[in-house]
Amino acid sequence: MASQEVALRSTVGGFTAEGKLHTLSVWFILALRLMMGLAFFQSGISKVLSGSFSASGYLMNAPAANGSPVADLFVAMGSAPWFVNFVNVAVPWGEVLIGLGLIFGAFTRLAAFFGAFMMLLFYLGNWDIAHGYINGDFAYMLVFLAVAAFGAGRILGLDQYIEAYDVGGKALVEQYSWARYILG
Repeated sequence: MASQEVALRSTVGGFTAEGKLHTLSVWFILALRLMMGLAFFQSGISKVLSGSFSASGYLMNAPAANGSPVADLFVAMGSAPWFVNFVNVAVPWGEVLIGLGLIFGAFTRLAAFFGAFMMLLFYLGNWDIAHGYINGDFAYMLVFLAVAAFGAGRILGLDQYIEAYDVGGKALVEQYSWARYILG
């Protein structure tokens, strides 16, 4: 098997980063997508099937108990019954949908964005900097962002087919360029 490298180059804010990916990198990108998909699906489906998930106690107590700098925001969210009801549905079903999106590689960037957003909230709510600012929640957030950046849904995923779907003689992402932000 011949080994090849793929060059990467990106400029942001006047700074350019360059590097090379080995062709085996595609398998690790796929592994990250599947790992996060399975982790979120399992977490969400266990909450859905238990039928007893409630975010109220967590919102009202955990962030304040662990010294989160945004504890008051979490308490305010936990004090609004309509918001708690929303979170009680959004967290378990969000985890299930994010997990399925990543497992099947469908709407991967959208799923990864919401996964990263959830992990940011978990990071702030589970605030623990005893061993530094980087913890598992923060690392998972970065994995979600990497999955989105690499367009991991195109690797043995449905996004490659969704993007190519014919719409008026053009591929979906050519007809609707905004679709690139949710697919891939």
